[in-house]
Amino acid sequence: MASGAIFPSLRRRRSPSLEVFLAPVYLSDVALVNSLVSVSGDLVSCFTDHRFPFQRRNSRSLIRKVEIFRSMLECLRDSSGAGAGLPSTAVLCFKELYLLLYRSKILLDYCAQSSKLWLLLQNHPVSGYFHDLNQEFSTLLDVFPAKNVDLSEDVREQIELLQRQSKRAKLFIDKKDDALRTRFFWFLDEFENGRVPDSTEFRSFFVDKLQILDAKCYRVEVEALEEQIGNHEGDVEPTVPVLNGMVAITRYCRFLLFGLDDDEVGLEIVNQKKGMSKRRLITHEIAETFLTVPKDFCCPISLDLMSDPVIISTGQTYDRRSISRWMDGGHCTCPKTGQLLAHNRLVPNCALRNLIMQWCTAHGIPYDPPEVVDASAEMFSLACPSKAALEANRRTATILIQQLANGTQAAKTVAAREIRLLAKTGKENRAFIAEAGAIPHLRNLLSSPNTIAQENSVTALLNLSIFEINKSRIMDEEGCLGSIVEVLRFGHTTEARENAAATLFSLSAVHDYKKRIADSVGAVEALAGLLQEGTSRGKKDAITALFNLSTHTENCLKMIEAGAVTAMVGALGNEGVAEEAAGALAFIVRHPTGAIAVVREEAAIVGLIGMMRCGTPRGKENAVAALLELCRSGGAAATERVVRAPALAGLLQTLLFTGTKRARRKAASLARVFQRCVNASLHYGGLGVGYALASNSAPTRDTSFAGDVSVQMSISVPVL
Repeated sequence: MASGAIFPSLRRRRSPSLEVFLAPVYLSDVALVNSLVSVSGDLVSCFTDHRFPFQRRNSRSLIRKVEIFRSMLECLRDSSGAGAGLPSTAVLCFKELYLLLYRSKILLDYCAQSSKLWLLLQNHPVSGYFHDLNQEFSTLLDVFPAKNVDLSEDVREQIELLQRQSKRAKLFIDKKDDALRTRFFWFLDEFENGRVPDSTEFRSFFVDKLQILDAKCYRVEVEALEEQIGNHEGDVEPTVPVLNGMVAITRYCRFLLFGLDDDEVGLEIVNQKKGMSKRRLITHEIAETFLTVPKDFCCPISLDLMSDPVIISTGQTYDRRSISRWMDGGHCTCPKTGQLLAHNRLVPNCALRNLIMQWCTAHGIPYDPPEVVDASAEMFSLACPSKAALEANRRTATILIQQLANGTQAAKTVAAREIRLLAKTGKENRAFIAEAGAIPHLRNLLSSPNTIAQENSVTALLNLSIFEINKSRIMDEEGCLGSIVEVLRFGHTTEARENAAATLFSLSAVHDYKKRIADSVGAVEALAGLLQEGTSRGKKDAITALFNLSTHTENCLKMIEAGAVTAMVGALGNEGVAEEAAGALAFIVRHPTGAIAVVREEAAIVGLIGMMRCGTPRGKENAVAALLELCRSGGAAATERVVRAPALAGLLQTLLFTGTKRARRKAASLARVFQRCVNASLHYGGLGVGYALASNSAPTRDTSFAGDVSVQMSISVPVL
């Protein structure tokens, strides 16, 4: 039995082990009583008033019931009653009691460990759970055969009194708790209307009433609220927007009332000096970034997470940008099924888009819905940040940026971290953080000797760069690009260097910036080095950035001179980055200079042939495209090396029948090249029916190459 079967609203909390909810079927009467004495004793001993900021009266009432049951159980244990054998009805009641005690423990733990604001929000339902337990204890007492078990007179009287009280008990909702709940909703309304309450009102509520006494307590409260946001993924009721408002206002009050806590700064620096590299600020978030995206959420064309899923006339769903590019290229068939399109209308898949957005929210992944005003916009109102949350976050950003500008070095370090966290989700947050002037101050911190400050500042810039307008703000900020490249080259930590590479990948999504990034001193060299020697994540960051840079026609020579070609050839053997490496090489070899450079790499053709044999479908497509373009641009020597590669004929034959549509087209074109070379040399036999048919086509150049290489990445820019 999962916890959801016990209390529906607690269903998303971490469930205890299964045996907690199973009655002790095989225990003897004595062992059963002893077990219940132990469980009830533990439950009573862990109860103290200070653990329950709210629901105190309900908690005390529940514990008193447990104490009476414990007295009864101890009486049975100490007498000969249990040893002589209990009535069967008593045994059944005790097994039910076992479950009720553990349900009580779950509810009390929930009230002791949850966010205080969350408990206020859930004041009525949680009070209802206490009342439900009381009713079930009352039912248990009604059927318990008290007259048939050996109990002392005083214990029997206590049981009878408890039975009468339980029958009369009514649902109790603490009016003081409800008043605090109403007060917080007043705060939300004030922010919603652009009015910020006075700091004395916040101090009275948070410090005096909720007893959130310092910055550490605020951090704990925010973390608990953020956990609840994840727990309530997909809720129909507007829980998540309210929680977002709670988080935003609590974070704002933390900095308004306590500023940047010096103790917190000192702790981070001490941890750094102790070499606590395994607990770096962003390690956990990085691990959560590379999640497996559900297959149905990915576009069949780009293989990337869809931001604007649309349905075409065949009923298939694609990302709007990818299918629009396909149609603009003159195609009139469905990429997935090959069916002719009855029309070119694109119908928004609102249901799927809503599911994608909910999944992204739950996993902390940025999702910026397309800025299109239509009737479906209302479907997203519940998941979008509320006006209250936006206003509170805007006020928080103002405080943090003031600290970035004028605070001590230690305060700047923490402010950079909080800016990074604030920019983690939502284009609105990223927009007003940049508008408020954070970028110049973050740029200055990139050269900080403080490891934590550098990590936070480069990661904050990465998160800000996700928002399209901020790309130009970062690139236009004097010295910012150069500082990012310096972190990539000489960053204090692996995480800082990797996040710098990811930032370059994000910025290089804009075509006009690709040449500027490649021309920045040491940028391509550092990316090539990271691809060769970095961690798995670092290699992924590096290859995606290099892929973007390779799509600019003027970057070829620079990438050759910087050693990027050598690094990408070496990456063909790495399953995690081989697909992108082959795609980048397919662009590089379109230039004669690039083709010559690739041919000089001994492992290049062997690596591409290997990808054709056992790569991913997109990897095979990129590999055969690279080999085809190598033959076209590399001259006779390159063509001869390709066509003489072992097993090429068989691999082409396989791709002609099993590859993707674009892979089959590239394989057919390369087969014609192969056929011509065979016929010219007269050293090789026929290639079979597939090639014979292919050779009947006119030997014209396949001009569709530029649109066929996988320029869309199969991963998203990480938000850290």
